[in-house]
Amino acid sequence: MIYKICQRTAWRAAETEGWLRGAPADARDGFIHFSTAAQLAETAAKHFAGAADLILVAVDAEALDGALKWEVSRNGELFPHLYAPLPLAAVRWAKPLPDEVDGRRVLPELTS
Repeated sequence: MIYKICQRTAWRAAETEGWLRGAPADARDGFIHFSTAAQLAETAAKHFAGAADLILVAVDAEALDGALKWEVSRNGELFPHLYAPLPLAAVRWAKPLPDEVDGRRVLPELTS
């Protein structure tokens, strides 16, 4: 399972269109950024600090075929990058990501 944090408005558009195209940072980099469960807290803190109205999306990595690449990124770790729009058929669940309280964000339980 891999995870994507996105704005609620982007998720609503994806539900209508049937796929998620990603955020402006994804478009700039040419792929959709994902995190593993172990990378998720740092991703949220680094890239979504202070952001509100977010959705956490759990994705079955095996359903993405060859468009998913594992590439070296932050701290030399391998991160999943999707070089195509995310089809909603690969999404296992999506749930609201709680807003920060006193600068801390509690992540929901990551179930499959």
